[in-house]
Amino acid sequence: MNAQHCFLRYAVVTGSNKGIGFEVCRQLASSGIFVVLTARDEKKGLEALQKLKDCGVSGDLLGFHQLDVVDPHSVANLADFVKIHFGKLDILVNNAGISGIVYTPDNFRRGVELSGDWPVCDSILENFLKNYSTVQFLSIEYDSLLGLMVHKSCVHSMQPDGKEVRWNEMVSQNLDLAEQCLKTNYYGAKGMVEALAPLLQSSDSATIVNVSSGLGLLKNIPNQWAKGLLSDAENLSEERVDEVGKQFLKDFKEGLLEANGWPQYFSTYIVAKACMNAYTRVLAKKHPSFRINAVAPGFCKTDITLNLGSLTAAQGAEYVVRAALLPKDGPSGCLFNMQEMSSF
Repeated sequence: MNAQHCFLRYAVVTGSNKGIGFEVCRQLASSGIFVVLTARDEKKGLEALQKLKDCGVSGDLLGFHQLDVVDPHSVANLADFVKIHFGKLDILVNNAGISGIVYTPDNFRRGVELSGDWPVCDSILENFLKNYSTVQFLSIEYDSLLGLMVHKSCVHSMQPDGKEVRWNEMVSQNLDLAEQCLKTNYYGAKGMVEALAPLLQSSDSATIVNVSSGLGLLKNIPNQWAKGLLSDAENLSEERVDEVGKQFLKDFKEGLLEANGWPQYFSTYIVAKACMNAYTRVLAKKHPSFRINAVAPGFCKTDITLNLGSLTAAQGAEYVVRAALLPKDGPSGCLFNMQEMSSF
């Protein structure tokens, strides 16, 4: 490692050939941090690297390595690359993720257009609730399109004129997608931390940012057992978080999501992000010298949302980068909803 490298800080950003991850790379490198952009597809990753250079980012602060977060061999190769070339890691941004749903683009786009970018206000909720005697799940996302209401087997949102948008008619999910989503969004992030923790320990300013979502808040999980386990900060452990993920998949496989009080739609995405949030708290206790936080960047224009969000990917990335650049005495074990600290 040459003298110049001794003074650099190094970051790895997963899933960063596009969207929020790409913008996180751009903003971190623009702040003088050497960034390793990663992608499953090497060709797309190298194209993204060139795009960053074309945007004016110095090539001296950019690197690329192929990475599939669900492949232990791929993760190990990245860890070896970082160790050999840099000898340490200062920042890990776990951004790689998938939606876990199947949707017809035109229908999904129409649903977003009908809902619009606006909060579900209390008066509309009150009128909506009058129409249903039992509501299993309620989530209000003030930073996103989804004021979701799950009534029995239907997911509801509201149009500005007060009419419903039935999301169950626009999205679907299956066991294969559920397994992929949990494996990528939760276990993938966990595997990255386990592989790179020794290199983070060599840093005097180790930081981990887990890119989450407001949908992962515990209020969005009706299952009282899971909610109780994940909210018990004092007794929270990796094993307990894993237990929630395993039970969810078991119930999914057996067709027991509704019977056992799991979210009915966007189910795995919600559970995976809730597990990631809980894991963030576990990690913060395990590594008190690190700064480890989760960030929900808001409803952004990315491929997952068909570029229909209310924020640009660059705007969402700003909140992630803010957490990545917190001072050494900054908060740890927290969840940020954009820039505001949030309950779990």
